[in-house]
Amino acid sequence: MPFDAGAFAHDLAALRAELEENLGAEDLAHFEKMARWGRTCTALGYATGWIAPNPVSAALLAVGSTARWTIVTHHVSHRGLDKLEPARTEPRSKTYAKGWRRLVDWLDWMTPEAWAYEHNVLHHYRTGETADPDLVELNMARIREAKLPRAVKWGIIGFYACTWKLSYYAPNNWQVLRRGEHEKRARRGEHVEPVAPDATLFSEMDPRTANGRAFLASLLPYALARFVAAPAAFLPLGPWASASVLLNTLGAEVLTNLHTFAIIVPNHSGSDLWRFDAPLHDKHEFFVRQTIGSANCKGGSDLADFLLGYLNYQIEHHLWPDLPPLKYRQAQPRVEAICAKHGVPYVNESALARVKRMLAIMIGDGSMHRTSDARAFQASEPRDATKPEHARPPVDARHPAPAE
Repeated sequence: MPFDAGAFAHDLAALRAELEENLGAEDLAHFEKMARWGRTCTALGYATGWIAPNPVSAALLAVGSTARWTIVTHHVSHRGLDKLEPARTEPRSKTYAKGWRRLVDWLDWMTPEAWAYEHNVLHHYRTGETADPDLVELNMARIREAKLPRAVKWGIIGFYACTWKLSYYAPNNWQVLRRGEHEKRARRGEHVEPVAPDATLFSEMDPRTANGRAFLASLLPYALARFVAAPAAFLPLGPWASASVLLNTLGAEVLTNLHTFAIIVPNHSGSDLWRFDAPLHDKHEFFVRQTIGSANCKGGSDLADFLLGYLNYQIEHHLWPDLPPLKYRQAQPRVEAICAKHGVPYVNESALARVKRMLAIMIGDGSMHRTSDARAFQASEPRDATKPEHARPPVDARHPAPAE
């Protein structure tokens, strides 16, 4: 039987309406519990971190940092709390991390406005396209195609895994937002200097340029708070206590990078997932793309989902980005059943399996399926993993300007 994208979208819309109708106090209480778990990890990390450098304190600080981004900031910025009763501890999306609130809501290497544009706009609504800034197979094209020893490739991937929020994500977000703003001004008829099509992420850090200095300045609030002010606060307990907090914080930085790399990057990369060679054709295709271009990880309990940042419900989140995290857990078996009914692939594996698939894509041992129309996925042929990937296009051709 031919695939009916309209019927698939209709069944998903009915489930969405049911989920929204049942939004309430349970969702808010669950969200606040997860936020509280994250803050508790951070508090315990600092409470023990002054004693001596140790992996437990570093891990607690890392988990707290990860939870603040993946559970709290992620869902608040997507307006996942906006339809609930006022939260007691978190502001709504209109004020969260805006201006001075960055210091108290979400202080990280990424600036909130750049991350929101890169993630909420481009990644979610251009998922799997060339314009998706998080398309791993495309971003890793140079490594995939490079004639390098495998050990060297693994070393490069390992470096980015340990540092990726600073070495990749923050400059990428900044670059994407800057180019979008540049294109918007050009459309308005303003005079703007041309942007070099071969600009790299490292050029965003060049202190010799005005943009490089602005980007480096955007990093200072987190760097000073995390690595200077926090350790200095323990100086009354002595230099050893302050040094221990600094070393545990540095260890936490590596661990939170590894943690988020493992639970974020695999969600749209793997030889069992799809990427798309053309923009959307209609609204029905949107739901197909979000499903066959995303992967879930097995969870199901508060603890498992907390450690996975609730990113393990990636399919449900991409179908409906503006729901609170508990609703994704409740929706997961229903969405899987709808996919089975319509013959739509639904990927749900262990986190370890997803990491392995992602690494195979990064190093060039596998390739994603490709199609220009996701509604025809059943008839599309998987890409031959032995053929080289297309060359990466100029950066400014990949990202549309921000919406007016």
